[in-house]
Amino acid sequence: MTKLFVGNLPYKATEADLQAFFEEAGVHVDSVNILRDRFSGEARGFGFVEINDDSVATQAVQTCNGRALMGRALVVNEARPPERRERAQGGGGRQRDFGGSKNRW
Repeated sequence: MTKLFVGNLPYKATEADLQAFFEEAGVHVDSVNILRDRFSGEARGFGFVEINDDSVATQAVQTCNGRALMGRALVVNEARPPERRERAQGGGGRQRDFGGSKNRW
């Protein structure tokens, strides 16, 4: 199973629109997911499709990257694993000890 990133999506595009876009290009996708803002529910302008066949996924990138959906040229490429983010700590990440040790910054 290959996961493809699809960027520069029109904000009004739905999962059905994206699936139809790939079908028109001759590519069958197994799943479509457009990411949405968790508070407003509005699309964030990118999503992912999964394709069961690696050679079909390669074809999808070649065929669909740069093609327009609703007037916007989509960016289609193989998805990368998400980057690990460090949790933010207050105070610039330094631990402070006010218990008597003077050289603990």
